[in-house]
Amino acid sequence: MKTPVQEADLPWATWFKFTDREIRGKALCDIGGVSKIGVGLLELSPESNTKPAHYHSHEEEHLLVLSGSAQLHLGDEVFELVPGSYVCFPAGQEVFHHLHNHTNFPFRYLMIGERNNEDKVFYERGA
Repeated sequence: MKTPVQEADLPWATWFKFTDREIRGKALCDIGGVSKIGVGLLELSPESNTKPAHYHSHEEEHLLVLSGSAQLHLGDEVFELVPGSYVCFPAGQEVFHHLHNHTNFPFRYLMIGERNNEDKVFYERGA
């Protein structure tokens, strides 16, 4: 049975530690069993990025900024994300995206997405 959790009680996982892709995260949705929808609290370290840029064939993603600022690279465009910024990455939208924290402070955000077994992830080449 799923019950309420306190985010502060959950441990951080760190990926790509000590690289230009260092990111911390907490899978908020998987306490008490894996969920159909993924909800992660993520923190992109200063001067880190989420490369390689990618898009999904069948999974929709949603991002909500909680604190800090970062640049969203969406195709050929760059957008500044600040607290309260929200963006949806529709499934099958063939536009590569990645984040770059160009500041000296952590960039914290919620990432929400489907978990679809049919999904394929496409990565930008040469990036």
